[in-house]
Amino acid sequence: MSTCVFFVTCPKGVEYLLEDELRTFGMTPTRNAPAGVWAEGSLASGYRACLWSRLANRVILHVQEISAGSGDQLYEGVLGVDWSQHIPVNGSFKVTFLGQNSAIRNTQFGAQRVKDGIVDAFRAAGIKRPEVSPKTPDVTVSARLNRGRLALGIDLSGQSLHMRGYRTDKGLAPLKENLAAALLLRSGWPDIVGQGGDFVDPMCGSGTLAIEAAMMALDMAPGRKRDRFGFERWPGHQPEIWLELRQEAERRAHEGKQGRIPRIAGFDMDSRVISTAWKNIQRAGLEGIVHVECRAVESLSLDGDWSETGLVLANPPYGERLSERRELGALYRSLGDAVKRVAQGWRLGVFTGAPEFGRSIGLRSYKQYKLFNGKLPAQLLLFSVDEASEVTPREPHEPGKLTPRIANEERASMFRNRLRKNLKAIGQWARKQGIGCYRLYDADMPEYALAIDLYEGHVHVQEYAAPKSIDERSARERLAEAMAVIPEVLDADPELVVLKQRQRQAGTQQYEKQAASDEYFEVHEHGCRFKVNLKDYLDTGLFLDHRPVRHWIQQHAHGKRFLNLFCYTGAATVHAVVGGASRSLSLDMSKTYVNWARDNLALNGADTRKHRVEPADCMAWLAAKPAQGEIFDLIFMDPPTFSNSARMEGVLDIQKDHGAMVRQAMARLSADGLLIFSNNFRRFKLDESIESEFEVQEVSASTIDRDFQRNQKIHRCWHIRHKG
Repeated sequence: MSTCVFFVTCPKGVEYLLEDELRTFGMTPTRNAPAGVWAEGSLASGYRACLWSRLANRVILHVQEISAGSGDQLYEGVLGVDWSQHIPVNGSFKVTFLGQNSAIRNTQFGAQRVKDGIVDAFRAAGIKRPEVSPKTPDVTVSARLNRGRLALGIDLSGQSLHMRGYRTDKGLAPLKENLAAALLLRSGWPDIVGQGGDFVDPMCGSGTLAIEAAMMALDMAPGRKRDRFGFERWPGHQPEIWLELRQEAERRAHEGKQGRIPRIAGFDMDSRVISTAWKNIQRAGLEGIVHVECRAVESLSLDGDWSETGLVLANPPYGERLSERRELGALYRSLGDAVKRVAQGWRLGVFTGAPEFGRSIGLRSYKQYKLFNGKLPAQLLLFSVDEASEVTPREPHEPGKLTPRIANEERASMFRNRLRKNLKAIGQWARKQGIGCYRLYDADMPEYALAIDLYEGHVHVQEYAAPKSIDERSARERLAEAMAVIPEVLDADPELVVLKQRQRQAGTQQYEKQAASDEYFEVHEHGCRFKVNLKDYLDTGLFLDHRPVRHWIQQHAHGKRFLNLFCYTGAATVHAVVGGASRSLSLDMSKTYVNWARDNLALNGADTRKHRVEPADCMAWLAAKPAQGEIFDLIFMDPPTFSNSARMEGVLDIQKDHGAMVRQAMARLSADGLLIFSNNFRRFKLDESIESEFEVQEVSASTIDRDFQRNQKIHRCWHIRHKG
């Protein structure tokens, strides 16, 4: 049988595991790529990967690599391929395209040129051209652009292989099946079950980890429940090989249930996701093998005949906002206490996007693997559950106390002089503008990597992550120095100076939580009143860099219907109301911020019948059909760069999703209305098709006030209108 070349894709960080897995299918890996592995093998090995891979997303049969320095060069290369070998006569196809270069700057254009080349190749051969079917194609052509070269292939998978077929209902923020399998492999589950061990997931959600653990233990092929694969209508398909592999998979699944069956259980405190987990277990054919029930972590117990060894594997919440992260320390501590109480001699794996909370578990982690949950950096922490591994639990928001102290007077004097200079220049400007809250200092000196903001007598200090060339002790010394100088120069009560420190260990970019103070106070901006809190949250309740945007809204809102999406604490809405907006709707997913926004509107005398603030997943709200009368004259949309909060239906990636979100917002904009679209993703590129559909004007430069001139990339902003 001839040798084929395959590109097998997988979640980022799983490449080396996938490489080992492909060898078991008879493939020979040749090189790894980001989120994938190139390998050689027979067509049968490709089929085997589709049926048996626990880690892959897609198995792509490589057809040809062509030059793609320009759109025309790409087209000519595609035209030269004999596509009749890969797309059936009177059949249909679609093209998936990934990558870009200076000539091919968006995937839609790249996919269109590939499609044109394929269709014209059939025409040139005198064969009827195939149909393009975006939803149900006979064959999917994969096109992957990298450094001016385009790899063309046939996607043998069909739908992504992580979709096993058992999970049609999802719990909140579910793990993808292949990522769950990767966690089990990294945790050593095959060896543990081989030694007679059992499995428990104390936060099981929709049951994915437990189901994947059972399928692995019982030698069940992940793809045996799938309805269709991408190669079944491909002209090169060899049904006899595929039938033989399917029969082998059924035989192995039957034999897997004849030996020892490990105890596998999942628990969750949410009865709704337990109901979903039961349905998934039934669809996977694992009734009587995987047990799930509603039980809180602190009530974890292993009743009955459990093995003396096993694996506890959990995927706790990450706490996207600091308001949510308050509870994480207690949750992780409860997990550690429960496991130490009932699972001595077992292994514990914790997959988390907040690895600093691993210190709350009370066990020393012996291994950490860096992975990704979607695009979110995460870590798998492994622990041995035994007395030798026990340590005192430590909350990440209890850092060692920082004592203000000057270690180098000459260096401190330079910092002191810079603060005085800024206070004279920026402070004078702010007073003339009637601005009480402003940025005084923004890492002006590399030795003091801080942002210092003044809030009408209060001082908010944020530490930037120090360069890797600066050791932690030196950075801490300079921070202590700055905290000695700041109250002196600003003549501020040290009790009114709040410091937020960056976490220094890998895996998080969040500020550490300082307190649960509930200390709010009132500040003013262009005649508007706001309550802020410098201590309890990642941010203060007022994004100072958006001050010019808010002021512009205030000056142009009179008589207009205003919509504020991802409204945070409603500051932009306050400006619209003070500016005379006729009515407004403000939406945010966080109940904390919704209540905060309502308080801000009440401070400014807003009529709650005309100015509503509601909790909502803005992505889902935008995707839904607009309700009657849901048309606005002025819309402000400032989404986060990335979000996978448990309260969302999906995942928000601003670069990928902004095109659809802008179009959906424009569907709610009046004919002569204006959408103000902003975000703070530094590498953001506006979808070119947006500029072709609407009148688009980038206004970023005019939205950066004097106090943010040192950091002009802090956000970007566009005015978007319907074409007249």
